[in-house]
Amino acid sequence: MSYTLIHNKQESKYEYHINGYVAYITYDDQDGKMHLTHTIVPDELSGKGLARTLLEDVLAQIKKDNKKAVAQCSYIVNYLEKHPEVNELFVK
Repeated sequence: MSYTLIHNKQESKYEYHINGYVAYITYDDQDGKMHLTHTIVPDELSGKGLARTLLEDVLAQIKKDNKKAVAQCSYIVNYLEKHPEVNELFVK
């Protein structure tokens, strides 16, 4: 399934709006290093792989914007352990 990634700059979030619910990743942009701080998927949308899809869309956007990511969320840290192919998008 395909979702539209919304960059909510005012609230420092990347979001999906689905059936009245919002799944999102919060960030703190520190000089082009996108510190990804929380990944939130409402219970009503859980169990469908949405967090992974959202993260992959966010990483694609970060790459497109020529920025780097910093994993500060346990979900993202775990994702990195399973997907080392995206390590080049991250800095420590």
